[in-house]
Amino acid sequence: MSPTQIAPSVTYYLLFPDSHHTAGNRSAGYMLSKEVQEAGFGIEPDELAEIVRSHDTKSLERNEGVEGLAKRVCVSLQDGVHSQDISHRQKIYGCNRFTEKPQRSFWMFVWDAMQDLTLMILIVCAVISVGVGISTEGFPKGMYDGVTREGKRQKVSIYELVVGDIVHLSIGDVIPADGIFISGFSLLIDESSLSGESEAVHVDKERPFLLSGTSVQDGSAKMLVTSVGMRTEWGKLMDTLNEGGDDETPLQVKLNGVATIIGKIGLGFAVLTFLVLTGRYLLEKVQQHEITHWSIDDASKLLNFFATAVIIIVVAVPEGLPLAVTLSLAFAMKKLMNDKALVRHLSACETMGSAGCICTDKTGTLTTNHMVVDKLWICEQTKAIKKGDGESLFKKFVSEEIFDLFLQSIFQNTGSEIVKGEDCKNKIMGTPTETALLEFGLNLGGDSKSYNDKYKIIKVEPFNSTKKKMSVLVALPEGTINKSRAFCKGASEIILRMCNKVVSADGKVVDLNEEQRKSIMEVIDGFASEALRTLGMAFKDMEGSSSEANAIPEDSYTLIAIIGIKDPVRPGVKEAVKTCLEAGISVRMVTGDNINTAKAIAKECGILTDGIAIEGPDFRNKSQQELEEIIPKLQVMARSLPLDKHKLVTHLRNDFNEVVAVTGDGTNDAPALHEADIGLAMGIAGTEVAKENADVIVMDDNFATIVNVAKWGRSVYINIQKFVQFQLTVNVVALMLNFVSACVSGSAPLTAVQMLWVNMIMDTLGALALATEPPHDGLMKRTPIGKDTKFITPVMWRNIIGQSIYQTVVLLLLKFRGKQILKLSDTDSPLLLNTVIFNAFVFCQVFNEINSRDMEKINIVRGMFSSWVFLLVIASTVIFQVIIVEFLGTFAQTVPLSKDLWLFSVLIGAVSLVIAVVLKCIPVGTTDSHYQATSHDGYEQLPTGPDMA
Repeated sequence: MSPTQIAPSVTYYLLFPDSHHTAGNRSAGYMLSKEVQEAGFGIEPDELAEIVRSHDTKSLERNEGVEGLAKRVCVSLQDGVHSQDISHRQKIYGCNRFTEKPQRSFWMFVWDAMQDLTLMILIVCAVISVGVGISTEGFPKGMYDGVTREGKRQKVSIYELVVGDIVHLSIGDVIPADGIFISGFSLLIDESSLSGESEAVHVDKERPFLLSGTSVQDGSAKMLVTSVGMRTEWGKLMDTLNEGGDDETPLQVKLNGVATIIGKIGLGFAVLTFLVLTGRYLLEKVQQHEITHWSIDDASKLLNFFATAVIIIVVAVPEGLPLAVTLSLAFAMKKLMNDKALVRHLSACETMGSAGCICTDKTGTLTTNHMVVDKLWICEQTKAIKKGDGESLFKKFVSEEIFDLFLQSIFQNTGSEIVKGEDCKNKIMGTPTETALLEFGLNLGGDSKSYNDKYKIIKVEPFNSTKKKMSVLVALPEGTINKSRAFCKGASEIILRMCNKVVSADGKVVDLNEEQRKSIMEVIDGFASEALRTLGMAFKDMEGSSSEANAIPEDSYTLIAIIGIKDPVRPGVKEAVKTCLEAGISVRMVTGDNINTAKAIAKECGILTDGIAIEGPDFRNKSQQELEEIIPKLQVMARSLPLDKHKLVTHLRNDFNEVVAVTGDGTNDAPALHEADIGLAMGIAGTEVAKENADVIVMDDNFATIVNVAKWGRSVYINIQKFVQFQLTVNVVALMLNFVSACVSGSAPLTAVQMLWVNMIMDTLGALALATEPPHDGLMKRTPIGKDTKFITPVMWRNIIGQSIYQTVVLLLLKFRGKQILKLSDTDSPLLLNTVIFNAFVFCQVFNEINSRDMEKINIVRGMFSSWVFLLVIASTVIFQVIIVEFLGTFAQTVPLSKDLWLFSVLIGAVSLVIAVVLKCIPVGTTDSHYQATSHDGYEQLPTGPDMA
C-alpha cells in the first residue's frame, strides 16, 4: 500500500473509515498534523516513537496492535515498503542517521586558551614592554540488514531504513531501529547497552517492543520499524551527548574570580603609580619653568614611568596560578593512576573533590556483575553458600543419592555449555543465571561430561517466557526400574505448583502436603526479600519406553531444591559508601533492575537508609514541584531508562546547585556521564561510548576507587588554597613595595631580573612545593566544598594580611632607613642596600612557604621531612639565591654580602615563623562547608584559636 498512489484524504478514510473512532484512539497530546494527514499517514512520528520507547502497551492496544500500526503507516506486514515510498517516508518520519557532534579544530582550542584574563593581561604587558624596550634601548562504512520490501527480501543499508520496513532479525544482529515484534521464535534480546542489566529479555507478542542498539542473543523474528534515527531511544541517547559539556569546574570558576580581582587591583595600582610619577615629574617641570620645553630625555622618562607601571601589573597578576593548578592536577593524576583510576580530563581531579552527590549504577559497579548461588533450600534445610563451599558441606545433611540427583538436574537441564579455553580452564557459555548454576555444580565436584555420557538427553524444551520454565527428558541406564527421567526448573512458584512430592529431610521422596507447601512458599518469599532470584528444581521418573515421541510431563513432579541466585555486592563497597556519607557525599543508586532487587542491594550497601526508592516511570511523570520535593530524599531509582538518569543529574545540577558525579559502564549511561560535573566510567565492563564520555575511568570497576578519587580531589583543592595564600602574600608585598617606592623615590627597589626570580619562587617552585602534597584520611571527614563557598577563606585572609603587613613594613623600613639600621657608610654602594632588601624579601618568601604548608596548625614542620619534593624546592631556592647574590652581580644588579648581612636577611625571613604563630592565635570565623587544609596525619575540626598539637 503506497500513500502516494491515492489522494491523501481518500487514504485517510480507507485506513480509518470510522473517523470518530480514530479520533478516540489518538493518544493524549498527539493530534494528526496537516503534514502527516496530507502525506496519507495515520499516526504522528513522535507518538509512534513514544509507544516503543516507553513500552506503552495501552497505546499499542489503542492502535489495534502491530497490525493497526502497520495500517497507520500504510504498509503491509507481508510485502513491506515500496521502494518509491522511501523518500516520502523519510520526509515525514526521518532518516536512520544520528546527528554527530562537530569536531573542534586545533585553532578552536587555541582560541579557548586565549580567553584566560590573566593571559590577556600578560600578552598586552609583553607587547607594551617590547615597545618600551625598543624605544628606550634599541565518515564509517554502514551495516546491512535483511529487509522485506515489495514482497521480497533484500539487503539494504541501515541508513536507508524507513518507518514501515519489515526487518528480519537473527542471532547476533544489532537491531537497527525501534520497532514492534511481528512474529518469531524464542527471541532473546540483550538490552544491556541501554538498560545496563546483563540479563537478557524475552520478546514476544505480550512484550513486543524492540529498541535500536540492542542485540539478538537467541532466536529469530520479524520486526515492524516504527521509528528511525534521532527519534529512536538510541537516537535520543546520542542526542544528549551533543549537548553542553563545556562548563567550567567549580575551582576554575573560583580561581577566575580570584585572578580577575587581583588583576583589577594590580591594574588600578599601576595606573595610580603612572599618574603619581607623571604628575610629580610635571610638577617639577612647572617649578623649574620648563613645562613648555620637551626633549627626547623627557619622553624617555615618561616611558620609564610606564615601564614601572607595567612591572607592577606583572607583579600583581597571578600568572603562576594556572601552573600551580596544572601541577597539582598532574601530580594527582599520576598518583591516581597507581590507584586504578585513569583521569582523562585533568580538571576532573579537583571537581571530584567538590562532589556532593554520586549517582551510581548498580550492576558492575556496586555489584560484581557475576551471578552466583547465594542460598539453597534442599532436604527441608536452608543453607547460605559461601565462597569455597564444596561437596563436603552438603554431604553432611544430603544423602549421596539426592546429591547426585541434584547435580544431574544442574548439568543436564541447562541451556548453557561448559567448554575448555586455551588456558585449559573451564569456561561457561550462556546466560548469567545458567552460568551461576553450572559454576555451583562445578564447585560441588560435579562434571557435565560424566552425566551426559551416563544419561542420554532425549528431548529438550528451552526456557519459555510464557511458561517461565525449562524442561529436559533423559533416558535412564538399562537395568533401572524406570526408563526415563524428566527435569524441570524455572520460576519457583510455578515449579512448586507442578509438584506433588518433595525430598524430605532424610532424603526420602514424600507427598507434599499443604503445610509443607506453605513452608516452602515462605522460603521462596524470604529469598525474594533478600533480592535473590529464585529457581525451583524438580524431577519425575517415568516408566515406559524412552523416545522423542514422549512428551515431557507438566505435573506430578518431585521438588528437589529452591536456589537463590544474586549478583553479590563487591568487597569494600559498604565501607566506601560509609566513607562517602561521612564525607557529606550522598550516594544515589540508579538502575534498570526491578525495585525489590534495587532496594535490597541498596540496603546491603548502606545507600538506602530513610530515603525514598522510586521507579523510573513514576519519576518520569512527576511535575517540577513534585521533583523538587522528592529529589533531596531520593536514594534509589529502579527500572530507569537512560534519560531518567540524565534527567536526575540535570535537576541536581540546575535546581539544587549540586556538584554531581555519575558512575556507569554501559552506553545507556553515556548521557548522564556527559551531563554530570564528573563522569566515572568502568574500565573493565565499560563500553567505549561510556569511556569516551567520562572524565575518569575506574580501571578495577570498584566503587572504593571512586572514594579515592574524591579524596585526591579534596587534596588538590586544599593544595591550591595553600599556594594561593602563599602567592597572594608575595603579590601584595611586591605590589606595595614597588608602588610606595616608586611614588616616594621615583624608582622600584627590585630590578626586572630580581622580580623574575621572585616570580620563579612564587610560581614554579612554589607550585611544586605546595601543590604536590598527598592527601590524608581526615579529608573524608567533612562535608564537600559547595559551589557558592568563597575560595579564599577567613583563615587565608588572616594569614595573608598579617604576613603582608609584616613584610611590607620591614622592607619599606630597609628601603628608607636601611643605611641607618645597617650602619652603612656613605661610601657604600646603593646596590648594597638594594641587595639586602632583595635578599630579605626572598628569605621572607622561603619561610612563608613553610608557613603555608598548614593554614591553621602551629606545628608546620610535621611531615615536612618526609616530603622530598618540598625539601628539594626549599634547598634549591636557597642555593640559587646564594648564586644570584654572590656570583651573578652584573646580571642581577647585586653585590656580594658579608656573613652578618646574610644572617640579618635570614633572620628577617625567619621572623615570619613567629608572626605565623601569633596570627594563628587570632580566632576567625569558619564555615561548616570547609575542610581543614592539613597535609599530615588525621583530620581535626577547624579550631577558632590555635591548635598546639
